[in-house]
Amino acid sequence: MLRPVRADRADRRTASPRSAALLGRRLPLVAAAVVAAGLTAACGPSSEPAGSAAAATAGQSSQAFPSESATASAEASPTASASPSASASSSPTPSRAPSGSTSSAGGSAKPARTSAAPAPAKVPGPGYDSSADAQKLIDAALRSAKADGRMVLLDFGANWCGNCKAADKVFAQSQTAGILGASYHLVKVDIGGNSSANSALLRKYSPSGGTYTMPVLVVVSPSGTVRTDTHVTGNPSLTSEGINSFLRKWAS
Repeated sequence: MLRPVRADRADRRTASPRSAALLGRRLPLVAAAVVAAGLTAACGPSSEPAGSAAAATAGQSSQAFPSESATASAEASPTASASPSASASSSPTPSRAPSGSTSSAGGSAKPARTSAAPAPAKVPGPGYDSSADAQKLIDAALRSAKADGRMVLLDFGANWCGNCKAADKVFAQSQTAGILGASYHLVKVDIGGNSSANSALLRKYSPSGGTYTMPVLVVVSPSGTVRTDTHVTGNPSLTSEGINSFLRKWAS
């Protein structure tokens, strides 16, 4: 039991600054101890260590009520996992057509190329060139004949020959000129002068000899073989009908 202190004794004591500071520090500690003792007496002693109840309570609350972030991720994950399969099933895979296939609407097959007909051979004009190298002209005509399959027509004559002039007029007609250009390489050889070379060519392609009636028409194949010689068979009629018939007969 506390005894009252006399006022006069308290007044006589003079408190030092250090004792006042210690007293100020102890008063909060004493008050805290009194409050803790009161709580212990009201709730009873705890058999679990301090802090375990708070941890258990937090654990139970976390198990009973999952966090919003976990719920949201759980709800969103099936959709995310299903999206690749859904996109794969919804997007059709384009099928490639075979590389060599032709579209039914694309177009028909291209027509096969046909070789163009050879250009008509050049047909010499009327008359006979005495200065021309007849052998070179014949050789060139035979080379062309081997290339295009035409025949070579040798016309031996003279510029003063009336029958030769009549034949030239027919050769100049469009129909006859067309037959000549399509089927022959025409070479005109002058035998009316003093050309021994041209006379030798006449005897080469018309070897029967004798007296020649001009013009002498000789048809030679591309290989150089004589097919017909009018010095032997006689000249056709020197008209368009006669000459055209002769030319068509020996064109092939």
